[in-house]
Amino acid sequence: MGAADSVPRRRTSRQVWVGNVPIGGGAPVSIQSMCDTKTTDIDAAVAQIARLTDAGCDIVRLAVPNMEAARALAEIKRQVTLPLVADIHFDYRLALAALEAGVDKLRLNPGNIRKPEWVRRVVAAAAERNVPIRIGVNEGSIDRMRYPEATPEALVTSAMEHVRILEDQGFGQIVVSLKAFDVPRAIQAYTLMAQRTDYPLHVGITEAGLPWAGTIRSAVGIGALLAAGIGDTIRVSLAGDPVEEVRVGWEILKSLNLRSRGYTLIVCPSCGRCGINLQATARQVDEALRRRPAPPREMKVAVMGCVVNGPGEAREADVGLTGGNGLGLIFRGGEVVRKVPQDRMVAALLEELDRVEGADAR
Repeated sequence: MGAADSVPRRRTSRQVWVGNVPIGGGAPVSIQSMCDTKTTDIDAAVAQIARLTDAGCDIVRLAVPNMEAARALAEIKRQVTLPLVADIHFDYRLALAALEAGVDKLRLNPGNIRKPEWVRRVVAAAAERNVPIRIGVNEGSIDRMRYPEATPEALVTSAMEHVRILEDQGFGQIVVSLKAFDVPRAIQAYTLMAQRTDYPLHVGITEAGLPWAGTIRSAVGIGALLAAGIGDTIRVSLAGDPVEEVRVGWEILKSLNLRSRGYTLIVCPSCGRCGINLQATARQVDEALRRRPAPPREMKVAVMGCVVNGPGEAREADVGLTGGNGLGLIFRGGEVVRKVPQDRMVAALLEELDRVEGADAR
């Protein structure tokens, strides 16, 4: 069975467009991140968005806490190619200013904009510009007077109340998120929401933590939902460089055969048969791959520690290396193509990778 045969069957959802990126309706699961720069620092925001673009981010969100930030969006938009999402809370005037600046999507909770006429103005302006709205509900944003505990049912009910506010205005370009830190709670909430509506779902585990623990928590939660066919766009929420969020997002999607792009490093677990310093060699290859422009298709690169089984175990890799007894074997598609001194095997691997990519480009 090939990778195409093992892609999770996805929930049917309606489609909205964020700039030139479709969400839902069978479109590829998109990867989002959020700038941690001040939106008013235009140069810093643009520089970070450029790094996110290079990493494979599809959509980027920016905080809009005040009118100065809202006005900065127009110049940021002029200098970048990624669709921009304005993160709005409480003040409807910030949403209107962000729309005027040309953002491609709003993230807000209509329930925390106090007056219905203010909500109507935002919805009308978004509809006029064909801009979708993401309703973002999480454990911290629900009304604890009405919902003392942030159960999955409370999250879904709260989200549906916000959805109806927009629907009552005849607005249907809606994306919904129901993020929680607790992974089982998030999975249950998204599963319930998927049964109640066909709006596209933005999936994530909120406040997941520092990169090591947060990556694991996000991979478990987001991965479980995607494996069940739930999720149209994702954001991995890590306390760190937003570029790392994108890298983790890609690895989650590639592990489920939902997207393919860039390099995938395959490394065998170390054992007593290992004939090289596997961890140091793998890190050296990983650092080299991170410095290379990402190829348009997924390129699998293997670092194996056992001369006997390495090439065969990594047969699906485009290129790979294994070493022992002072020799490095460079293999391609599971077949050994070169023998080099062990201290040359990383360089030889990268040379073979150049050949494969060159053949692809022809």
